[in-house]
Amino acid sequence: MTVMSSDRLAQLSAAGVSIWLDDLSRERLNTGNLAALIRDKHVVGVTTNPTIFANALSHGEAYDEQVRELAARGADLHATVRELTTTDVRNAADLFRDVYTATNGVDGRVSIEVDPRLAKDAEKTAAEAQDLWKTVDRPNVLIKIPATEEGLPAITRTLAEGISVNVTLIFSVERYRKVIEAFFAGLEQAKANGHDLRGIQSVASFFVSRVDTEVDKRLDALGTDEAKALRGEAAIANARLAYAAYEELFAGERWSALAASGANAQRPLWASTGVKDPQYSPTRYVDQLVVPNTVNTMPEKTLDAVAEQAEIDGDKVTGTAGQAQEVFDKLSAAGIDIPDVFRTLEDEGVEKFEKSWQELLDTVEGQLGKAKN
Repeated sequence: MTVMSSDRLAQLSAAGVSIWLDDLSRERLNTGNLAALIRDKHVVGVTTNPTIFANALSHGEAYDEQVRELAARGADLHATVRELTTTDVRNAADLFRDVYTATNGVDGRVSIEVDPRLAKDAEKTAAEAQDLWKTVDRPNVLIKIPATEEGLPAITRTLAEGISVNVTLIFSVERYRKVIEAFFAGLEQAKANGHDLRGIQSVASFFVSRVDTEVDKRLDALGTDEAKALRGEAAIANARLAYAAYEELFAGERWSALAASGANAQRPLWASTGVKDPQYSPTRYVDQLVVPNTVNTMPEKTLDAVAEQAEIDGDKVTGTAGQAQEVFDKLSAAGIDIPDVFRTLEDEGVEKFEKSWQELLDTVEGQLGKAKN
């Protein structure tokens, strides 16, 4: 029997995976596209990043009217970018308000990222996070903070203020463990500061496809049969090891004390789930990472592929840590420098978002110039 596309997405949702769209634009909001995805495709959240906003603002005319209004008011470049992006996030948050209410605040979330140029500055990142939280002024927003070494204290400081956080750009399990520690510390401080922990939500965005892209490139360079056999194995194994770390740390005494105070667990979020290599199934980073109490944020192309051809066949993650570790043992034995892979991916991730942010600034600067002439 053929499974209908909506049934595949329903199965994914029923398996405990929250489906979030990795995209947002004024056009999606104005045309009703996002509302339709919520209604028809089980989409219960949205994530944004500097690249998504740069793409949105460089295409079409959806932002022209607001740019003209801001130009007439004398808004400078940075104020204009802030106004344009937070308006989209605020309107999306309002669109997801019913989902937010129905899920007791677990889903119905919209993420917005701090200026990526601050990724190496904890103090400025924390200040920017607070400013974004106040500017959007919606309870279902998540502030995205990169999981750089410098970002870790910013994560703690932001949570300590009662602000919900999406920790992004996580590549290694080692760094993920530090993210969870930062999360625990933030909630402990939030409790000491008098915040109701029940109102704070967090996700930890663990990047997937980029791991295969980098590791496969290095395996191809080695060129041995042993290396070729390991292509496409690293990313899913890495995510499965991350989930094992999640299970371990959220079963400990430190978390138990926070849970007793009403805290919500920080859910793992599988990010970068669009397939980069056409040799691979377009749904592999979704249907191979099904496990309860997680989020999968995917571009619409991947969402459509999942709807049409994914094989949702229950939990694919729990109990797989041993097998996943074997993959990394083999990668190391083949000559792959795993720590260097993760350093490279983090540096590239920050650099890509910085470049996209500059593209966003350049685009808006051009639009402001036209509006003033």
